[in-house]
Amino acid sequence: MKRMALVMALGVSLLAAGAPAAAEAADAIDGSTAKALAAAGAKVVDVRTPEEFASGHVPGAINIPYDQLPRRAAEIGPPSTKVVLYCRTGRRSGMAAEALQKAGFSQLYDLRSVTSWPGELAK
Repeated sequence: MKRMALVMALGVSLLAAGAPAAAEAADAIDGSTAKALAAAGAKVVDVRTPEEFASGHVPGAINIPYDQLPRRAAEIGPPSTKVVLYCRTGRRSGMAAEALQKAGFSQLYDLRSVTSWPGELAK
């Protein structure tokens, strides 16, 4: 009984301490920050499907679906390029940020949803 209590107490203390969180692949940003980054020359990458892109996208964005990023990362520029990513909900942009981080990109910004863009979308 004492052994079980000790094991449970140890487990609770480990949970309370928590494991160190993994570093985020990209900084989450709002629409006005994304717009300022784009105006300053950051590459804006829409990681949705071509059909979603055609339905409306951030002006000046390039379309590279998230699952194609590992082989198309060079289209963005060198790894020192500032990159703003977005998709429909933020799930794919998060995965895209992880892929780009693995490819050496370090200045990654996640707008998450195209609906967060403060302005008209291009078609």
